[in-house]
Amino acid sequence: MSQPLLHITTYNIHKGFSQFNRQMMVHKLRERLRHLNSDIVFLQEVQGLHLGHAENHDNWPGSPQHEFLAEDVWPASAYGRNMIYDHGHHGNAVLSRFPILHTHNQDVTHLNFEKRGMLHCRIELPKGPAAHCVCVHLSLFGRSRRKQMASLANYLDKMTEPEAPLIIAGDFNDWRNRAGDQLAASLGLREAFCNQGGTPARSFPAAMPMFRLDRVYVRGFKVERTEVHHGAEWAGISDHAALSAYLTPHGA
Repeated sequence: MSQPLLHITTYNIHKGFSQFNRQMMVHKLRERLRHLNSDIVFLQEVQGLHLGHAENHDNWPGSPQHEFLAEDVWPASAYGRNMIYDHGHHGNAVLSRFPILHTHNQDVTHLNFEKRGMLHCRIELPKGPAAHCVCVHLSLFGRSRRKQMASLANYLDKMTEPEAPLIIAGDFNDWRNRAGDQLAASLGLREAFCNQGGTPARSFPAAMPMFRLDRVYVRGFKVERTEVHHGAEWAGISDHAALSAYLTPHGA
């Protein structure tokens, strides 16, 4: 096996709270992310601002969650707000060890009561061309997901070269495992956990995953290995498991 050059992780962090919002876990979350030591981290349900939590928790971070999590480890980060309310907002974020050359947050909302977005970052890698990295959190409803993926494909078709390295990761809410065919046909992507002919990873709930909600789709990379981070320790942080993939760019 060749030496993996890129370690990526995707994680729905549940706004820094444990399942059912029982405990504020953002400090433990930061510790676990640093333990993983990933190169690029795709995060969903990131709390950019919440005035109530800041008042009710003495140790609530003074900076937005993506900045607090990235501090001193990931020198580049980006945040795209999706849901905005009177007391704050939340959305997707990308943390990177490597320079982020460009960032754009694309609104892919289909239902007004369910705001959704995709955060596109173009990231410089140590070797080879820059990679297009997209963090997504898609709808709970199948018809809306299909429309959102079509919108995503149309956007990336305009913004990326056909052979450019591409990673799309996040919470797809794809209960019935239909996203792969759509993304393969439109963008030439394949799911990292299906690398050996298998199925996407079970990632929800974190204590004992049963549902295949979270995904990592790649183009222009060889998947060396994958991991699902779940069990009691992870379940205390979020209701989703974290997923990691170790990638080698084609030609490396």
